[in-house]
Amino acid sequence: MLATRCKAIVDVGSYCQLLTPAIPTLTGIMLCGCYKLKAVQMEVTGVHTNKMSTDAYRGAGRPEAAYIIERVMDLVASELGLDPVQVRLKNMPEPTEFPFQTATGLQYDSGNYQAAFNKARELADWPNLLKERDTARKAGRLFGIGLSTYVEICALGPSKTMAAGGWEWGCVRIEISGKVTVITGTTPHGQGQETSFAQIAADRLGVPIEDIVVLRGDTATAHFGRDTYGSRATALGGTAIVMSIDKIIEKTKTLAAALLKSTPEKIEFEDGKFFVSGEANNELGWGQLASEAYVAKNLPPGFEPGLEASSFFEPPNCTFPFGTHIVAVEVDRDTGQVKILKYIAVDDCGKQVNPLLVEGQVQGGIAQSIGAALMEKTVYDENGQLLTGEFMDYAIPRAADIPDYVLGSTETPSPSNPLGVKGVGEAGTIGATPAIANAVIDALSPLGIRHLDLPFTPERVWRAIQENGGGS
Repeated sequence: MLATRCKAIVDVGSYCQLLTPAIPTLTGIMLCGCYKLKAVQMEVTGVHTNKMSTDAYRGAGRPEAAYIIERVMDLVASELGLDPVQVRLKNMPEPTEFPFQTATGLQYDSGNYQAAFNKARELADWPNLLKERDTARKAGRLFGIGLSTYVEICALGPSKTMAAGGWEWGCVRIEISGKVTVITGTTPHGQGQETSFAQIAADRLGVPIEDIVVLRGDTATAHFGRDTYGSRATALGGTAIVMSIDKIIEKTKTLAAALLKSTPEKIEFEDGKFFVSGEANNELGWGQLASEAYVAKNLPPGFEPGLEASSFFEPPNCTFPFGTHIVAVEVDRDTGQVKILKYIAVDDCGKQVNPLLVEGQVQGGIAQSIGAALMEKTVYDENGQLLTGEFMDYAIPRAADIPDYVLGSTETPSPSNPLGVKGVGEAGTIGATPAIANAVIDALSPLGIRHLDLPFTPERVWRAIQENGGGS
């Protein structure tokens, strides 16, 4: 795997051997890098075990892929005496190169990786952060800074890429009262899409959000749907809702034209009102038009009563969100405990329907990655008996382990759906794991430590410090 934009001749694949000695050959990574990669090849020997299998976790393999890529980037920089910032920038495609065809056959839809990267460094006050590290090291403290950039794949939908159809379904109904019912085939399980779907409908229809009800999760109501996974619900389910609304608006123009003694071509729609072009003082709202549509006494010829539409949406491509995370940590020499001092994340998920929900998703993802990077581990005894089968034994982050976040975003709309959204449910886990890992290894680098396996538990870190003569 060659980084084609790096001015030095660098076979970054060779450095993977330093990271994963258990894997005999690892010369490339498929996805999750913001970089232009020339070749991809991976070979892993089979392993037989009676231990529990693994399955999808938030990010589903992408935190692991991003971890290896970003560790390689830091190792390249360290080995060649280069600035890790410049190594990354040299290998990023330019915004003008999108849609960008990758070596694996995927086509990244849109991106401005440099904008997110630079904004994260600005929020981190990068020059002063480096000075803080220098000052801390002169005082004998184990202070480290970690960077990571990532690309992930979301909005899984093109049927050719799916085991079954990748479409999503939605339905919208203007009730006789003028209030709105939205039905979605997706099933939100904590993302807040009852709110964001209502916002989409309110904005598109020009009605108060409190007049909208979102129904989901019951096949008696939502007859079709591919469900929620892969950060696809808003990009696909939200688009199906938008398509249904647009059908209703077009249909309603015919009814409005008949009532306003005009033609559908002359009817305009704005802020929930229908009016003849140039005659905004003579307008009809959803309440009046819905009543006429259902009472059906003044309908134009061929007009079917009611105001309801449903839609199936299959996107032409997946979406590819991206971002940059920066972490500063300090390692206690005596205990091996890792403390996160500063956390900065800038994520680009395309257009944001609800920025508060976006921040919540990112925060939750980072919290999960703190667990994955610093404490979560499945432990067995010598007989294969699981020792960490409940939360009394299996460590997960608590409130005291979560730092204050400095969050930012950029917006690069996706051309794959009319909303321009990409997905953000897994972004935090993908960006955080490698950033935390790079920060811890950077903190330990003055002791000559170049690699430790995750998770960086206090015991593992403490043993590495002692073995390298770094104890107090």
